[in-house]
Amino acid sequence: MAEITATEQTPVSMLRREQRKKRYYSIGFVLPCLVLALFVLIPFLGPSYKTLDLALKIIIFASLVASFDIMLGYTGILSFGHGMFFGIGAYCVAFLNGKYGDPTYFHLFLGLLLAVAVACVLALIVSLISLRVKAIFFAMITLALAELTIVLANKLSHFTGGEDGISISLPGIFSAAFSPGSFLGLDISGRVITYYFILLACLGLFALMLRFTHSPLGRVLQAIRDNTDRAEALGYKTFYFQTLSIVLGCTVAAMTGGLYAMWVGYVNPESTLEVMAIMLNVLLMVIIGGMGTLYGGIVGAAFLLITQTFLPDLQKLAIDLFPNASLLHTILERWLLLFGILFILVVIFFPKGVVGSAREFIARARGEAFFSS
Repeated sequence: MAEITATEQTPVSMLRREQRKKRYYSIGFVLPCLVLALFVLIPFLGPSYKTLDLALKIIIFASLVASFDIMLGYTGILSFGHGMFFGIGAYCVAFLNGKYGDPTYFHLFLGLLLAVAVACVLALIVSLISLRVKAIFFAMITLALAELTIVLANKLSHFTGGEDGISISLPGIFSAAFSPGSFLGLDISGRVITYYFILLACLGLFALMLRFTHSPLGRVLQAIRDNTDRAEALGYKTFYFQTLSIVLGCTVAAMTGGLYAMWVGYVNPESTLEVMAIMLNVLLMVIIGGMGTLYGGIVGAAFLLITQTFLPDLQKLAIDLFPNASLLHTILERWLLLFGILFILVVIFFPKGVVGSAREFIARARGEAFFSS
């Protein structure tokens, strides 16, 4: 049998070289760049607070959903306690920039670092305790821990502020009162600078998660998700890989919680720790966007937050346009019904989520084109 020399090209190497040439022209590269450009230009296109608030919450929750997708979509670990780490990150920033610290740059970045440290330690403890059980039992344990965290946040009011929560003050250029002037017609303020800082931070977190999932380690996690017994038979210590996945996902969730606290300037148990308020939305975003895609978090967060923001305003619009259509007013008043219908339609027409179904369609089209040629 003839040996393949270093100068000879195999079909696999030729295919990979062609893919590397075309990757900067593929829809998988161009579309995310266009989405990123849109978020960069949002302050110029729609400088109102409502527009900035919606855009930045989409960015933050897209990162949170992606961190949850690493556990569920790539490793097959269902956790109902992911929102707990989001709240812990928010409280770490609030403690050092509100209740127990002055608004300084040192306290701000120390709060974010503290969120990472606490999330790492707590995620390790949760993994050691909970990964010994499988499937739904792991989810129930994490749900119990999340509920315990909510109870502690409410009962330890002298420490956490209880239901009243903690107000946050930001330092220097992040302060709402900061206003150095204008740039290209945009009034630069502390809110705008905070917007771009959080956008850059979330972009870095997303790039980290992309690199993680596309590395050989990410391939091992997908093998564990598909068949744990076979992965163990191949010699992989699945417990350690699952623990690493949980630690990374929970750490990113804590970071997004800290960034969320920076933006809203207020933290309380209901807004950052409540399971129904956080985890239900995260699960809906994962289902809508598609599990095991990461990019699906952007689609899911945009769909959910945009509908939650604008569907309640449809009744006012209908009253102005059709003042005598009382039945239409009654239907639009129950906007959650409309959201439920939209969600059902998405699940029916995109069974693997929007991004997952789109990838499957593109792969099928490429396969048909390949075989037809």
